[in-house]
Amino acid sequence: MQRGFEQISQKQWDNDFHNILEMHQVDYPKHQLPKRGSKNSAGYDFFSPINEIIPAHGTVKIPTGVKVYMQPDEVLMIYPRSSIGFKTNIRLSNTTGVIDSDYYNNPDNEGHMWIKFYNPTDEDYHIFIGDKIAQGIFTKFLVTDDDNADQDRTGGLGSTGK
Repeated sequence: MQRGFEQISQKQWDNDFHNILEMHQVDYPKHQLPKRGSKNSAGYDFFSPINEIIPAHGTVKIPTGVKVYMQPDEVLMIYPRSSIGFKTNIRLSNTTGVIDSDYYNNPDNEGHMWIKFYNPTDEDYHIFIGDKIAQGIFTKFLVTDDDNADQDRTGGLGSTGK
């Protein structure tokens, strides 16, 4: 097992989407896994599994229906796609997403990745099923000589800060 993307389980899908399934008419497993657009692309494009509107001066969390596995010394960095940022000024709420290797299959949410967007403009922005909404780039990371992080992840988003 090197690195790759998987769909979350039907159970997790139903749990995460229970409030929005009917509104968005999304069925498991009709969404796409991230993929590169060309052989020299660094980023894996994430596709929206739902139709959504990011209101003017508002935020929206988009579920991806995807989890990622990778080596222990790797991280997946999530960035906005250049075309969204340059053409529309839509941004990630946290500027850059950091997905650690131990987020995969965590007990809280299976490692289901969500992407939260902020719309600083005066106009609503529409996202449609299948739109490329963000990109993920795998990279290695280094630790210091005196690193002693021995805590295990106990849950999902923000769980290592508890």
